[in-house]
Amino acid sequence: MDIARPELRRRKKIRRYIYGGVALLAVALATAALARLKPAAPSVDRSTIWTDTVKRGPMLREVRGLGTLVPETIQVVPAMSAGRVEKRFVLPGTAVKANTVILLLSDPQLQQETLDAEYQLKGAQASYLQTKANLENQLMDKRTSAANISSQYRTADMTKKYYEQLGNLGLKSELDVKTEEVQAEELAKENTLAQQEVQTFQDSIPAQLAVAQATIDQKQAMYALKKSQLDNLQVRAGIDGVLQELDVDVGQQVTEGAVLAKVAQPTQLKASLQIAETQAKDIALGQTASIDTHNGIIPGHVMRIDPAVVNGTRTVDVKLDGPLPPGAVPDLSVEGTILLQRLSDVLYVGRPVHGDPETTVGLFKLTDDGNEAVRVPVALGRASVNTIEILKGLRVGDQVILSDMSAYDNDDRVDLK
Repeated sequence: MDIARPELRRRKKIRRYIYGGVALLAVALATAALARLKPAAPSVDRSTIWTDTVKRGPMLREVRGLGTLVPETIQVVPAMSAGRVEKRFVLPGTAVKANTVILLLSDPQLQQETLDAEYQLKGAQASYLQTKANLENQLMDKRTSAANISSQYRTADMTKKYYEQLGNLGLKSELDVKTEEVQAEELAKENTLAQQEVQTFQDSIPAQLAVAQATIDQKQAMYALKKSQLDNLQVRAGIDGVLQELDVDVGQQVTEGAVLAKVAQPTQLKASLQIAETQAKDIALGQTASIDTHNGIIPGHVMRIDPAVVNGTRTVDVKLDGPLPPGAVPDLSVEGTILLQRLSDVLYVGRPVHGDPETTVGLFKLTDDGNEAVRVPVALGRASVNTIEILKGLRVGDQVILSDMSAYDNDDRVDLK
């Protein structure tokens, strides 16, 4: 017969509770341990990254930009008068002299106006000659009249003196003597007035001729203007160089002032570079530069900085200080480097893909064994084309990854395989 033992059942229940508590504690401890474990670092193929070593020493601050060679001197050839294009003598790319005729224009109205101006000039010149002849004839008449009066005066004066002698001898009455004296005095006055009239008229001749000459000058200027406009229908290059553009076709009607062509001097070129706005702020006139034409490097210096910003860039013109290499022609694509500053003793490294000047960025620094890279904050300073100054966060000899690591922004370390 079985005997009931309640204490055994109680002991089993307590034992189950103990085992359950121990199991729960073990699960909690395991969970806490797993939580403390670091996640596995992602692997990065070493061949896909670009690294550089931190150095100390001199650093050149430079900026770089792409551009083209452009002529320093470009002659714009405008239409001096309206007309229609009759002939085209040269095509773009042709070497021309200053007096080379590029185009021939026609303007029948201008031709008629030039002819009218020429006839008006000839008419004014003929009128001048006629006026001059008339004035000379009038002067001659006045001189003749004055000569007659002078002759009469001298005769009267001689008669007066003769009568005075006779009067003194009692051979002429006093009345006759007085009469001759009065006539002589009157003729003296007339003679003086006649001489003055001749002189006054002679003095007035230049003024009267000046009026006629002014008319000639006016007609001459008008004719010269029309003749010049007519001559300019033969459109010339204006300078020695190469015809760059020809913007009109035969038969086209052009207005006065319209641009017909452009002539450039290919031996005098400059480099026109496009520099990012953020980098152009440190560029100054006179800074040295080098222009790579892909067939040689030409030294130069900054000669102009365009104040306007277009599409985030500014145009910087560099004057070439050296000879042009073979094949250097206008519109040739070039690459220019401008020296901003020489830093004598700074801590620097190659410029990372994502590293702007005067910012703090996270860079992956290689560990001593080179198998891992750990993210460290790095304060960056002044930058150049390929290098950048280190202000804080790295030391000489440290190796950092410069290539794009944006895919690992959420990781503080990576394994290098």
